[in-house]
Amino acid sequence: MTRSTLVTVRAALPTLSPAEQRVAELVLADPGGVTTWTITQLAHQAKTSEATVSRFCRTVGFSGYSQLRLTLATEVGRLGAGPLPELGGDIGQGDDLATVVAKISYADARAVEDTASQLDVVVLERVVDALVGARRVDVYGVGASAFVAADFQQKLHRIGRTAFAWSDPHTALTSAAVLAPGDVALGISHTGTTQEPLAALTEAGRRGATTVALTNFPGSPIARLADHVLTTAARETTFRSGAMSSRLAQLTVVDCLFVGIAQRTYVETKAALEATYEAVLDRRVATSRPRPRPRRRR
Repeated sequence: MTRSTLVTVRAALPTLSPAEQRVAELVLADPGGVTTWTITQLAHQAKTSEATVSRFCRTVGFSGYSQLRLTLATEVGRLGAGPLPELGGDIGQGDDLATVVAKISYADARAVEDTASQLDVVVLERVVDALVGARRVDVYGVGASAFVAADFQQKLHRIGRTAFAWSDPHTALTSAAVLAPGDVALGISHTGTTQEPLAALTEAGRRGATTVALTNFPGSPIARLADHVLTTAARETTFRSGAMSSRLAQLTVVDCLFVGIAQRTYVETKAALEATYEAVLDRRVATSRPRPRPRRRR
């Protein structure tokens, strides 16, 4: 699986120079149109030089502008039968509620699809290996990422794994300070620049723990300091910064990690899930058609 060109360009934006960012924004705004432009036309539209366009192409992984145009043309053609391009735009002040719903659902679906398509399965497997063998797992996240951290901690705890989710920066640091080799620390940050998970992950690494970053930007500070980097591919808009699409993308990766662990520890995981299900069964309101109890293994 590989990142699409637009996902790659979007992820590289924070690390580009201002002139390269102008080129990137044109590519993201109208990839189909860019495929019809010469390098001179693109440089003119971006108010920069042809040398800057070439440098931008190399930065995002292409040998030059010709390869970028060819790849964009192929990807645009492949997506031609998909949803209307305008659904991928920002939410406007004059959009009616039906359009808002369509844009949100489109953005959320694309966040999950793009994240899955670019997820590095080799790195994912290495992280699953580390989690399966870990004595304990610390998960760090603040703001919207704190909800994702709590979700992963709950999943791990339910199958008998020792895991903690920390959103308070002081408790995160003190917890990281008592980690050791064989433990795993996961820092979650959409931008990769949030100070709190960065500090906790740095401390965990200093103590010998295996460090993992979950971020939308592979060139971000948190990605540079982690042993393993898992990336999402969410795009945020005016009213949704740090919101649903980024969380859904992060939760997609978390679910992949959890199921990977469950597969490796199938018998223990199944027994734990059955036990925890039965423990809360009588806390539910009875209905005319109660859910059947899971069958016990004999």
